[in-house]
Amino acid sequence: LTKLLCRLPLISVALVQGKALGGGAELTTACDFRLMTPGSEIRFVHKHMGLVPGWGGAARLVRIVGSGAALQLLSGAVRVNPEKALRLGLSEETLLSSDESGSLEEARAWLNQYTEGPASVIQAVKKVVTAGRELPLETALRTEKDVFGTVWGGPANLQALVRRPKHK
Repeated sequence: LTKLLCRLPLISVALVQGKALGGGAELTTACDFRLMTPGSEIRFVHKHMGLVPGWGGAARLVRIVGSGAALQLLSGAVRVNPEKALRLGLSEETLLSSDESGSLEEARAWLNQYTEGPASVIQAVKKVVTAGRELPLETALRTEKDVFGTVWGGPANLQALVRRPKHK
């Protein structure tokens, strides 16, 4: 499931309200972005259960926060509050609202800045980033070139050229 979530052809965000523990913490690493509400926490408690992450959470955590921080979070079952998550790069932002509907609206508005625009272009962006993250460099470069070919001269590209012939 987490492997599929990572490779969805859309941009995903985990909104952490309350506690994301164990498998819930792993699930947050499968999303492109993580947002937290005040008072929430992410905690990899696997150690206390005599386990390690089993759904790819450890490998993804290393890529998100680095090996040293990942080792601390996993071996110490450290409680990661919103402030610590921001410092580590585990979260992109702490929302203002704690209540469910307010934080959901804030998260939608935050995500909208990355998902605005033609779906084909957003999907192409996600595809090249996924390739860059998961594939050997030469393969990722070929993928990027191939994906570029699918959007060059396409409807979104042509409309952008008509609207904005120069970058300002």
